[in-house]
Amino acid sequence: MFSHWKHGWHWPEDDEQMRERGRKARARAKRKFKHFMNEGGSWRRPKYNIPVNVIERETEYEVMVHAVTYPKENIKVSVVDDMLYISGTREPEEDRPNFVLQEYPIKSFERSFELSHKVDKDNISAKFVDGILVVVVPKTEAAQKPEVNIDIQ
Repeated sequence: MFSHWKHGWHWPEDDEQMRERGRKARARAKRKFKHFMNEGGSWRRPKYNIPVNVIERETEYEVMVHAVTYPKENIKVSVVDDMLYISGTREPEEDRPNFVLQEYPIKSFERSFELSHKVDKDNISAKFVDGILVVVVPKTEAAQKPEVNIDIQ
């Protein structure tokens, strides 16, 4: 394995030197990213954080929630006042897996989005396709009006 130093590439003299550099690099990473790590020192995404993409189209917003491994029956989508809530639960195969890297929650997730007056809250729909929850939030007619250019005098 090569390591990059200030003066170019350098081949470590022995295995112990490589191990020591690895220990120092891990210690630096732990100090820098300690708020992203669990008690055991493995990497962990903040609780309830599941990947979401939101696309704006001419007549609607499309919210795509990456909910792979969550059964459709255990996912809930609701609107309360001006908030869209999306949550899901599941029973993991292991109670506390020994993660080296964790990219998504294993038991539950919850996401919420504030809705504006530009959306039609009564006609929100959702479908579950190949592990992706797709929530369609239609825009109101007023929000769909085309842009009006103003001539400058």
